[in-house]
Amino acid sequence: MTSEASTAGEPQTVRKPQRSLAARLVFVAAVWSTVALALAGVFLVSLYQRASERAFDSQLEIHINALISGMLETDAADDGASATLSVADYSGDPRFSLPLSGWYWTVRRAGNAEIIGASKSLVGDPLNVPAIGDKESSAGFVAGPGGDEIRVLQQNISVGETPYIIAVAAATADFWADIYEFGRMVALTLCIVGLGLILAIFLQVRIGLKPLARLGASLSAVRQGEAERIDEALPREIAPLAVELNALIGSNKEIVERARTHVGNLAHGLKTPLSVISNEARTAGGPLADKVSEQAQIMSTQIQHHLERARMAAQRRVIGVSCETEPVLSRLIRAMNKIYQDNGIAVGFEQSGEIRFRGESQDLEEMGGNLIDNACKWAAARVSVTVASLIDPATNRDMFTITVEDDGPGLTLEERAEAVKRGRRLDETVPGTGLGLSIVADLAALYGGTLELDGSALGGLKARLTLPALVDRR
Repeated sequence: MTSEASTAGEPQTVRKPQRSLAARLVFVAAVWSTVALALAGVFLVSLYQRASERAFDSQLEIHINALISGMLETDAADDGASATLSVADYSGDPRFSLPLSGWYWTVRRAGNAEIIGASKSLVGDPLNVPAIGDKESSAGFVAGPGGDEIRVLQQNISVGETPYIIAVAAATADFWADIYEFGRMVALTLCIVGLGLILAIFLQVRIGLKPLARLGASLSAVRQGEAERIDEALPREIAPLAVELNALIGSNKEIVERARTHVGNLAHGLKTPLSVISNEARTAGGPLADKVSEQAQIMSTQIQHHLERARMAAQRRVIGVSCETEPVLSRLIRAMNKIYQDNGIAVGFEQSGEIRFRGESQDLEEMGGNLIDNACKWAAARVSVTVASLIDPATNRDMFTITVEDDGPGLTLEERAEAVKRGRRLDETVPGTGLGLSIVADLAALYGGTLELDGSALGGLKARLTLPALVDRR
């Protein structure tokens, strides 16, 4: 019985999936929008804080001007004699009269820092303020009498010939609370705006890249054999790509057809001379004729093998070819049941779900036909054919298996290894060239598949053919 040992296909390179173009565009836009909005938020809060400080200082300046006005009026009335008494009576805001209310004022001489007047809210505690020096005015944050932060506005004035320093201070708790609330509202508003921008960018990218999805779907339809050309009705930016892909598909088909034509011409050109040589050698007889006939037969076998490989290689490179496995194998099994009916051979078939072969139907027919025919030749009464889908764990590719088992005598490990040799026949009494399983192995390898031999539960040999499957993931 001729059979096949394990045959590995071409090594497959597993590439890690890259991040999608849409995800990259959305990610970059989201990062930029987040940074830009964050900087804008910081800038807005900073502007608001400065404006709040100016408004806060304006309130303090009003009280300073009121104190200055009272001192100047007193000085004009009696030459400054009762200036201290007038300043001490100032209460332009009720909070200046409430103990530790957070609103304070003091008037002191510039030379010796003698306090000539202070608000009742200080209740005798000093108001620690930084030295103003020769500056006309100054403002800053300091700790107040109650330990809370206050903002102090100071101003140098002269009443008559005497210089004074007027200081008005107010607690900043409400000031900072207002800034915090503004910052919170700005952050909330910018977050909503940012999310809206990201959503708009996402929709823009999805709509903008939709023609690429159409191009991918069209290319997938060609790959699965549902269409012969890619739809070229695309935006002008990517329409040239579709045109070039169609040109590539057309060129591929032309190359395949030329290769098939050359293979056929070569086969016809060599078969006739070899047949003539073989016939002449058989007619002549003798040792030389026998040797010539033997070598002619070897040449014919070699030519048939390599021509078959060339045909298979040409077919393997056709783009967009696929077929369903069930109709092809069912047709083969019906034919085998008729052919081996007189031998009492029954061929059973089982397939789980719909499976498509990523290749031409004639190649699947040739591989399956050789395996089933080989099993029928050696089976005692029963042959089983099972088809199932799987995912190759090494390459993560969609595959399917055709398992052919018989209840014949089977093979030893040595015989299985011997059976894989091209044209090698383990039993010359069985018809055939010995090329069938060699062709199956070569064709499976061209498709990136494998052929494995093992012992069958039926008692004979089990041949397990693994081939690439086509799964529609659109």
